[in-house]
Amino acid sequence: MNGIRILDILVVLAYFAAIVYIGRRAKAASSKGEESYFLAGRKLGKLYQAFLNFGNATEPQGAVSNASFVYRSGASNAWYSFQTVFINPYYWFMNVWFRRVRLLTMADLFVDRFNSKGMGVFYSLFQICVAVLLIGFGSFTAYTITASLVNKAEDSWTVEERAAVESFRELRALETQQRVSIIAAELAGLNAIAPDALTGAQRARVAEITHDMAADTKSFENITPLAPAQQQRLADLRDAKARGDIYSNVSVLRPPVYKWGFYIMFIAVVGAYMVLGGMQAAAVAEALQGTLIIIFSILLIPTGLYAIGGWGQLAERVPAKMFDLFGGSLTGWSIFAITLVSLIQMNALSPNMNIMGSAKNETAARMGVTGLYGKRLMIILWTFAGLIAAALFVGPDALADSDTAWGMLSERLLGPIPGFIGLMLAGVIAGVMSNLAAKSIAVSALFTRNIYRVFNPAASETKSVFVARCTICVVLVVGLFAATFMKDMMAVVKLVITVNVPFGVLIMVMFFWRRVTLPAAWTAIIVAIALNVAFPIVAPWIPAMTNNQSLAISSIEKDGKPAPVYWEVVTRVDKDNPNSPLKGSGRFDMENFMATKLGIVDSATMSARNRENLRYYVDAALPFIVLILMSLLTRNRNPGQVDFFYGKMKTPVGDTPELEAQAIEETRRNPRRFDHTKLFGKNSSWEFGKWDRQDAVGFVACCAASGAIIALFWGLLKLASGG
Repeated sequence: MNGIRILDILVVLAYFAAIVYIGRRAKAASSKGEESYFLAGRKLGKLYQAFLNFGNATEPQGAVSNASFVYRSGASNAWYSFQTVFINPYYWFMNVWFRRVRLLTMADLFVDRFNSKGMGVFYSLFQICVAVLLIGFGSFTAYTITASLVNKAEDSWTVEERAAVESFRELRALETQQRVSIIAAELAGLNAIAPDALTGAQRARVAEITHDMAADTKSFENITPLAPAQQQRLADLRDAKARGDIYSNVSVLRPPVYKWGFYIMFIAVVGAYMVLGGMQAAAVAEALQGTLIIIFSILLIPTGLYAIGGWGQLAERVPAKMFDLFGGSLTGWSIFAITLVSLIQMNALSPNMNIMGSAKNETAARMGVTGLYGKRLMIILWTFAGLIAAALFVGPDALADSDTAWGMLSERLLGPIPGFIGLMLAGVIAGVMSNLAAKSIAVSALFTRNIYRVFNPAASETKSVFVARCTICVVLVVGLFAATFMKDMMAVVKLVITVNVPFGVLIMVMFFWRRVTLPAAWTAIIVAIALNVAFPIVAPWIPAMTNNQSLAISSIEKDGKPAPVYWEVVTRVDKDNPNSPLKGSGRFDMENFMATKLGIVDSATMSARNRENLRYYVDAALPFIVLILMSLLTRNRNPGQVDFFYGKMKTPVGDTPELEAQAIEETRRNPRRFDHTKLFGKNSSWEFGKWDRQDAVGFVACCAASGAIIALFWGLLKLASGG
C-alpha cells in the first residue's frame, strides 16, 4: 500500500481521540438546557466567534474541491469559493441581525415574523434534507482525499484494473491530440493574417498559444487531426469515463466494503464529539481544527515548488491562461452570477442562528468576520496547490478524476516524510468535521425545537436535549448513505450554492421589507423549490425524462469536448453500441429548459459556461419576482407582531441579562420606538437603518480588507505567470 505509513495512521487516530475528549469535557456544560447545548449559553466571545465562522466557512468544498477545480480549468475556477470575498462586508451587518432576533433556530424566524409554525416545520424539514446533502458531501470529500492517498502498487492490479487505467491513458492521449490539433489550426489561421492586420486580442492569443506550446512541447509533438477511427475510439472512451469504468489510479479503498468502513468510522467520530458536547464542543474543537486547517494549507506549497524546480517553473509548466483570475473559464458575468446566488443563499444557512446567536454581544458577533477573512487567505493557498498539481500531473500522467488532485499531490510530495501525510489528512478531516459539526447542531435544534416540540409542547429541556442528540445520530447516518451516491465534486458544489436560494430570498427580503406576507412567502417558496430544487433532483428517476432523445443532447465546446445541455451526464443506453440511443443522468437543468421553452434563449447554441450563468440568474430571480408580486397583492394579518419583529431587530443587545431584559420589555411596550432611525423615513415600509459610526467604519474596513486580499491574490498569480 502506497502513501500512508503507521506513523501517519497514529497521527490521525491521535486527532480523533482529541476530538472525542473535547466532546466529553464539554458534556457537563451542554447538558444544562437547550440554550447551553445549541448556543453555548450565548457566552462565546470574539476569539471563539472567529473560529466558529472560520470553521463554518471552511466547507467540505474547501481545499480539496478548490484544488480540483483549479487543476481542471485554472485559477479563475477558484471563484466558486473565493467569490465570498465580495460578500464579507455584508456579514458585518448580517451577524448582528441574527444576534438581535434573539431566537434559538432559523425556523423560529418564521414563527416570530409570520406566526406560522407550519412554515417553521417546512423550513426545518427542508434544511434537514439539505444537511443530509452537505454531510454526505463532507463525508465524500474526506473519502476522496483518503482514497487517493492509499493506492495499490501496480504489480498488484487485477486484469480489469490494469485495462481501466490503460484505457484512461489512451483517452488522455487522444484528448491531447484533439486539443493540440485544434490549437494548431487556430494558430495557423492567425499566422495567415498579416501581422499589422492583427487585432490586440489576436496578438494576445498568438502569444498565449506560443507560450503554451513552449511550456508543453511533449503534447505538441503530434498535431495531426484525429482520424475517423480515432474519433470513434475517443467517443467510446469518453462514454466509459462518464460511467466511471476507467480511471487513472487504483485505490485500496475502491472496493465497497472498504469505502463503507471508512464512512462508518468517520461519521462515528463526528457524531461522538457532537452528541456529547453540542455547540460548546464545536466551539472548542474549532480552535484545534482551525490550527490544523492552516497547517495543512501551508504544507503543500513549499514542498510542491521544490518538486517542480522552484517558483519560476510554474510559468514554464502551466499554461498562461490558468493564471488568469478574471478570465479563463470564468468570465466577469460568471463571477457575478456565482456571487449573487451565494449572497442570497447564505441568509438561509441553518447554522447562522447557532453561530451568530451564540455570541455574548454584538461586537463578538461582528468579529466573527475575521474568521471569514482567514478562509479567503486559505483559498489562495489552495489555488496554488491546484496549479502545482497542474505542473506535476500533465500529459500521460494527467489525473482521470480531478477530485483526486489534492490527495495525489499529497502522496507525491509528503509521502517520503513520515507523519506528514497523517498531519495533512487530519487537517483535511478537521476542515470537514468543523463544517459538519455546525450543521449537525443546527439541524438537531431545528428538529427538536420546530418539529418535536410542536407536537410535544410539554417536553422538558432535558428531554429535548436528548432528542437533539438522537437527531444528530440519525442525520449523520442518513448523510453517510447520501455520500455513497456522490461521484463528482463540481456537480455537488453547483447544487450546494443554489439549494438554499428560495429560503435565502425570503429571509433577505423579510429583514428589509415589512410588506412581505405569509401567502406570498408560501407561494414563492413552493414555486422556487419545486422548479429549481425538487424536480431537477427527481428528474433522473423518471424514465420519460432520461430517455427523451431531445433532452439528451450536447453542444461541442471550443476544445472539442461535448457538453450536455440539460443533464450533468449523457451516456449511451448500450455502452457497446456506438449508435445506441442516449440517456441523461445527474441533475436536470430545469432553468435552461424553461428559458428555452419560453423562447427567451436557445440553450443548445450557448456555451456550457453561459448555460451555467443562466441557471444561477434564474434561480435568483424567480423567487424574488414571485415573492414581491404576491406581497403586493396580499396583506399582513398581524401588524402588531410585525411591528415587534422589526422593533426587536433595531434593539441593541444588552451588555448584561438585566439590561437585555429591560431593553426588550421597552421595545415590547413601544415597538416603533426606533422608527426615526429608518433610512427612508419612519413611515417607509423599507426597514433599512441609518448607519452609526461602528457600521460605517466596519463596512469600510471590510471593503478595504476584501480589496487587499483580491489584490494580493491577483498579484501572486501575476508573479507566478512570469508577467
